[in-house]
This record gives sequence, C-alpha cells and structure tokens, in this order.
Amino acid sequence: MASENPLLDIPFDIPFDHIRAEHVVPAVDALIDDAQARLDAIVAVDGPRTFANTLGALEEATEKLGVMTTVVGHLESVATTPELREAYNEAIPKVSAFWSRIPLNSDLYAALKAYAETEDGKALEGPQARLLEKTLDEFRRHGANLADEEKEALHALDVELTRKTTRFAQNLLDETNAWDLVVTEESKLAGLPPSAKAAAKQAAEDKEVEGWRFTLQAPSYIAVMTYLDDAAIREQMWRAYNTRASSGERDNRGLIVEILKLRRQKAKRLGYADFADFVLEDRMAKSGEKAMAFVDDLRAKTQAAFDREKDELLAFRRELEGDDAPALQPWDVAYYAEKLRQSRYAFDEEELRPYFEVERVLEGLFALAGELYGIEVKRRDAPAWDEDVRCYGVHDGGEMIAAFYVDLHPRENKRGGAWMNALISGASLDEMGPHLGLFCANVTRPTKEGPALLRHSEVETLFHEFGHLLHHALSEVPIQSLAGTNVAWDFVELPSQIMENFCWERASLDHFARHHETGEPIPEALFAKMQKVRTYRAATAQMRQLGFATVDLRMHRELDPEALTPESMLAFARDVLDAHASAPVPDDYAMICGFNHLFASPTGYAAGYYSYKWAEVLDADAFTRFAEAGVVSREVGGAFREHILAKGDSEEPGTLYERFMGRPPKLEALLKRSGLQAA
Repeated sequence: MASENPLLDIPFDIPFDHIRAEHVVPAVDALIDDAQARLDAIVAVDGPRTFANTLGALEEATEKLGVMTTVVGHLESVATTPELREAYNEAIPKVSAFWSRIPLNSDLYAALKAYAETEDGKALEGPQARLLEKTLDEFRRHGANLADEEKEALHALDVELTRKTTRFAQNLLDETNAWDLVVTEESKLAGLPPSAKAAAKQAAEDKEVEGWRFTLQAPSYIAVMTYLDDAAIREQMWRAYNTRASSGERDNRGLIVEILKLRRQKAKRLGYADFADFVLEDRMAKSGEKAMAFVDDLRAKTQAAFDREKDELLAFRRELEGDDAPALQPWDVAYYAEKLRQSRYAFDEEELRPYFEVERVLEGLFALAGELYGIEVKRRDAPAWDEDVRCYGVHDGGEMIAAFYVDLHPRENKRGGAWMNALISGASLDEMGPHLGLFCANVTRPTKEGPALLRHSEVETLFHEFGHLLHHALSEVPIQSLAGTNVAWDFVELPSQIMENFCWERASLDHFARHHETGEPIPEALFAKMQKVRTYRAATAQMRQLGFATVDLRMHRELDPEALTPESMLAFARDVLDAHASAPVPDDYAMICGFNHLFASPTGYAAGYYSYKWAEVLDADAFTRFAEAGVVSREVGGAFREHILAKGDSEEPGTLYERFMGRPPKLEALLKRSGLQAA
C-alpha cells in the first residue's frame, strides 16, 4: 500500500531506519505523477493568473519529489548497498527526465509569461519579483524557446548525462574501496605517528587481518604520504590513489569524454559557445572568459613564490641527503615538506592533535556559532542512517529553527570527501518552518586506545561544512528556490570558507582547542608556531587549487570532445595539472578520473571549480571585519547573519556582499593572508 512507503510523504524527522531499496522506484513513479498533475493544473488555470496559482504553485509542485530524491541520493552516498544502488540507478534517470522536461513544457512557459504580463506579475516586489525574473530566465536558459525537435534532443542529453555522471561516482567509490595495503613488519612503519599506527591497526582488526591496514580514505592516505619514511610504500599508495578508475572494468576515462561531449552538445543546442559560458551566465563570474582571467591573474601573482617553494624543498632534501640526492617525486613532496616545516619552525602538526578531540571540537564549534549568531545548538533524538550519526537542533530565542545530522567518519558504504546537504527547507510564503540539513566528513576515527583526535586541517573541514549548514539553517527567505544555499555557485563558498578563519584565531580556538586529557588550551609557544606556519608553502597550496580550476575551465572551454579519445583526454589533463604540480607527474597520472567535483553529477562544480578561489577572495576580505572587531563579535556576526546567511538568493550576491562590507571585495586580503603580499 502507498501508505507503507515512507518516501511518499517524508516528515521532518525522516524515517531513515525504515527506508528500503524497494521503496525507491515506486516512490519516484508516484511522486513524478503527482508533480506532473500539479504542473498540468497550473497550465489549466481557469480565471485570472495570480502568484499563488502560477508561480507559487510551480514552487510547490515538485517539493515532495525534490525532498525524496535528495534523501535517496544522500542514502546512496552514505549507506549504499547493491540493492539501493540498483534502485537508484533505475530511478535517477526517470527523475532527471522529469526535471529536464519542465523548462521544455511550452504550455507551462506560456502560463508563466502570461502571468508576468498581468498587473499582479508586474507589481511583484522583493523575493517574489526576483523569483519571477529568475524562473523565466531559467526556462529560457534550459531550452524553453527551442523548437520541439531540439527540445527532445536536449531532453535525451540530460538523461544520458545523469546516467554517465552517476556511473562515474560509483566507479570511483568502488575503486577506492577495492584497494588496501596490509603491512606486517612494524619496522616499515618508521616515521608514522602513533595516531596513524593505531588507526591502521584498528583497520586491520576490523577486517580480521594481522598487521597494519592502510586504505585510500583520506585519514589513512594523508598520514602515509606525510610521515612514512618508506618511500616505496609512499609511491605504491600515491600511484594507487592517482590512478583510481583509469583502467579495467571501472575505467572513468571514457566516461569523462562522453560527459564532456554531452555538456558541449547541451551548451551548443542552447546557444552558448561552450559549457562554461552556459553554466556561468547566472553566476558572479558571468562567463568562462572572466573566470579564466581571474584564475590566470591569481596564477601570475603566485608563480614566483611557487617556484621559490619548489626550489627550497629540493635544496632542503639535498641538505639532508647530499648534493646528489635525486629530484623530488610526487610521493616525496608532502613527506619532505613536513620535514622542512619541522626543521624551519620546530612544528609538527601532530603536536596539535591532542587539542582537537572531535567531541570538544563540535561543542566548541556550536558554542562559537552561538556567540556569533545568537543561536543555541542542542542534541536531539531522530532516526539516522548509521549508529555513528547524531542529530542536533538549532534554537533561536527558544524556538527550534533548524535541525541537522552529523556523519563524521569514513565507512566502506560511504563516499569520500566532505559535504553539506539541505534536506528540507522550511521556506514558506505563509509561515516559516524549521529547516533540515546535514553535513558529512571523513575525518579520523576513534580507536580502542582513545578518542578521535583530529588534524588541524580536519578541524577546518568541519568548520567549513558547518558554515554551509548555517547558510541553510539561518535562511529567512520565504521562497524555497531562493533560500539558503541556493545561491550563485561562486558565492556559495563564502559562508563555509569564512568559518575556516576561526580555526586560526586565539579568541575562537579557546572555545574548543583544549587538551583532551588536561583541558589546557594550546600553549602560547605552540600557538605562535602555528601562526608562523599558516603561510608555509601557501603558494604551493594555492597553485594546486588553481591547477584544478584551470583544468576544469580548459576542458570545458577549449577541448573539442568530438576529437577526444580517453588517452588524449588523460594526456591533456595530465599536462595542465603537471604545470601546477610541485614535482613532475608520471605519464599514467590520472587524478582527473577521481575528480568527483567535476564529473559526479550533471553540473556540480563543472566549469565552476574556480569558485573556491573566487569565494576565498570574498572570505579573506570579509573576515577583516571580524578581525577588526576582535574576531568573536556578536555585532559583526549579527550583520553577517542578517546580510549574508539569512538572505539566500533573494538579491544579487554582489549587493549582499557590499551591504555587509560597505564596499566591493578587494583581493589584497587574500594575498596578505597567504603571505604573497606584505601586510
């Protein structure tokens, strides 16, 4: 019976413990039918067109379907099973086909245009006026004005693009899980910190094998690349990681070529020169040319420092090993960079781990958000998809305005990386309800020997994702499609990246950075070292991000996908990334085959990876206002909440930014923070 399917009418407390694979396809079919009937009703309106029966009705028509597909997609990424994957792969093309057809519906487009010409439509103000403008523009951008034959071709492209990108993501997850390395001789673990050894021992015990087990999940991989003395093992893991999904039955090379073809064909059919111009038209950059110019300019400002850092690292190796020490290989870079950092600053990041016990970090993060934004975060009971997942409520003035789940640690049924999802929006023209979201990470797990002690970079990750969550949770926009994180892609990282700054300031660190045994804050001497190393190899880190942005834009702007082969695509990507790398990469370097950001969804960060650096300009500049007010400032936090977090996409992002800062953004703050320009 329909009532037995928990996906058909999902409540605020989502029954994750009752959702099964067999529910997915029937729910998709039923909710597509329901949404289509609602769209048909908009077309069939008999009488004057109003906001409620046309534009508002369009907002509501797909709400249940949108929530359901978000929930199912989330489960496929954090609790996948063969049965769920099969159901997801059957259902998601149907959903894609439905979404693709909405802007191609001539009668629906005519109804919207007719409403726009009414007195009611012309009199709209604020978010409602913006919704009408953006909706008409989205219909146009996605093919509403095409001939019927062209619409059918575009629709087929969208469905196929969904299939290909879904397959890409699943291949990568399976490839990552398929590889591990078990070391049985403890002598080969020289250099590895006790925390990493304990985690590897725990991983071996979990698989009932003897020794120490290493995987390609981030906590394991990064520890080996940074600390392990055995260069042969470092090389083995580096090659495994950077050739994932580039051969065999899970080969993503051909999929990338097909995805690039489909994206280019889609852009051309819609009248754009390339996919970058299509994607960026409604973002802050506006065009691929402007985005590329931004990346090129930042590279030019970084190149000299990057070259110096490369030379310094090789010189340091030769100081240690003699003038005839070989050139650095890619699997040597992180290892010698850490050695140089310890030598130059007497700083080892492992010294910080005892101060970042994961539960205290979360408590401090939530307390900091309370001081900045006037909210209170409390634990709450709710069903979840794994026993390690917890749920919290966000309270403001005694009212719960949002709730969210936190999923912190890696599992084999969970994809890698870190992300935030908006599950339910409480936006409503009548009365705002609570929002529901989540954030996921893959940070260091606890072991039998002790609690999860995080690397500082893992702490930054949690702050970053919680920043996205706050953007969703504190939204006050009464229209769902304009609320929360539904903003221009090159603006969406501002709320997340600005939170990372609080991981470097004494005033905010003392909220959560306490020794897990003594409760003492980070000693002043260690804090001073930490500040000194903040800009250590900053040009290298920046160049790495610029490499990703460059290969993304160039693949979507310059390449002719029709002339590409899997081999030529890989060679192109390799050459671009090699120019931004600290050491020459080998011929089989295939990082691009594991680049989920670009190829795991029909759009995602495709032609938009530059957004991280674009938003970094904004966050570095915006944080100067916090810094000038003493960092943890309720006044500045309140202004950031009012002008940025609460406003979603209700106005142009540049307008919101200038309202917060009182001026346009400046690049100087980022260059100073990175040590690339004198303070």
